[in-house]
Amino acid sequence: MGTMYRAEDMTPDSLDDVRRLAQNARGFITDLYLHWTAGWYGQCYDDYHICIDKDGSIYIMCDQLYRRKNHTWKRNTNAVGVSLCCCGDAKCFDDCSFDLGSEPPTMKQIEVLAQATAVIADECDLRLDSNAHVMTHCEAAWKDGYGVPYGGEVNGVKQDDPDLRWDLMKLPDYCGDGEMKDGGNLIRGKAAWYQAEWRGEHRGD
Repeated sequence: MGTMYRAEDMTPDSLDDVRRLAQNARGFITDLYLHWTAGWYGQCYDDYHICIDKDGSIYIMCDQLYRRKNHTWKRNTNAVGVSLCCCGDAKCFDDCSFDLGSEPPTMKQIEVLAQATAVIADECDLRLDSNAHVMTHCEAAWKDGYGVPYGGEVNGVKQDDPDLRWDLMKLPDYCGDGEMKDGGNLIRGKAAWYQAEWRGEHRGD
């Protein structure tokens, strides 16, 4: 893990700041990876381009989104990493059951992650209708063979690395029925909703 910075020692950034950097990175970015830090609220790490704290505060950890960061194994070139500051004691078990721990993703974090995803995807022309270019670390790990369950297979890929990554595998649908949902689909769906909202497509609904 990279250097940790305390959120209380930094000045929060805005979605407009994220959009400005995404505009500057247009043409360089092909993928967006969504994470949690596996640390604690208030702790931001410079492995990621952007960190989002418990209250939804955004912290941009670089001067340009096209700077290479070490956030996703073998997938860091031309890629942006955005992470929630949480899940320090989260656990995933052999049967794929899990416990998000004492500092799980908050509703505000999830909504701001979706908004940041919407902005970056919009400015960098990344599609949100599949996990081809916008995915959670868990989805990337499943594709590359170091996700969960250890020793099993996901989509025909053997999961053979005990140092598994399952970031955002499931997230609570706070704004819906409150149930746990597939994390990637939940964030991409929310991001697409925000894009449509900003374009005025929900008016009159």
